[in-house]
Amino acid sequence: MAIVAPNHALEKAQIKSSTAELVDAKKDWQRNVSEAVFLKQVIDLARWRGWLVNHQRPAMTKQGWRTAISGDAGFPDLVMLRSGRAIFAELKSAKGRVTPEQETWLCAAKRAGLESYVWFPKDIDEIERILK
Repeated sequence: MAIVAPNHALEKAQIKSSTAELVDAKKDWQRNVSEAVFLKQVIDLARWRGWLVNHQRPAMTKQGWRTAISGDAGFPDLVMLRSGRAIFAELKSAKGRVTPEQETWLCAAKRAGLESYVWFPKDIDEIERILK
């Protein structure tokens, strides 16, 4: 019976290939994930990390999708609280753009001493760090 020596070069190539596939899959997700799916993932992460989370969900009306509000338009997608911290976050898909009204809210939050962010799927590693 012959003893076969491990092929470390082959193992390293397979690991490198798997890592490259994961990086490609992550980049593909970042380019193609919808804002709704991204939002759910951030909410799930925040809750898992112990944050109190608020998101105002839109509803379909005769005039299209609307979020019922009394106040100024552009309120951020998420307000999260934990341990004396408050975060206002606007989430966008890879191609999404912040409206002037959303920018007004985020700037006002920052001036009030609150953390405020615009997050895109490419920011997922930073989001994980911030919500840690």
